[in-house]
Amino acid sequence: MLDVLNIPPGELFAFLAAIGFAAGLNLYATVAVLGLLARFGHLPLPAGLLLLESWPVIAASMALFLIEFFADKIPAFDLIWNALHTFVRVPAAGLLAYQATRQLSPQLQLLAVLVGTAVAFAAHGGKTAARAAVTPSPEPLSNITLSAAEDVLAIGLTWLAA
Repeated sequence: MLDVLNIPPGELFAFLAAIGFAAGLNLYATVAVLGLLARFGHLPLPAGLLLLESWPVIAASMALFLIEFFADKIPAFDLIWNALHTFVRVPAAGLLAYQATRQLSPQLQLLAVLVGTAVAFAAHGGKTAARAAVTPSPEPLSNITLSAAEDVLAIGLTWLAA
């Protein structure tokens, strides 16, 4: 359980780093899991993230996760999808960190945004590089397996971080 008002900044930053990494892999799964955990009382969200536990946000993120689930399994198309999502996942991870730390000083909040964004960028960059290496493979199984592993890692890491 995360009580952001009573959590030491180091632990909060570790939580945000884990969420940033998960968002860099799959933003929609991360938002859906955070929303569902909060909705069912397993994770008290900071005030800035309370919107995530609303049903419209959960439904939208689950729908987008479903679209990404299938789009990410198509060789070559997944490279285009991931390239475009560089401009979605990384800024969204920074926004999650910003909203989660509204009660902190501006200096710590800026540091949180930088941590969340940098970790998301590293995770996203690693994912994109791995995809670029696997996509040319003539068989589709490796691409599908890698995509499924990324989805499981994003969901599992979000759940574990909470």
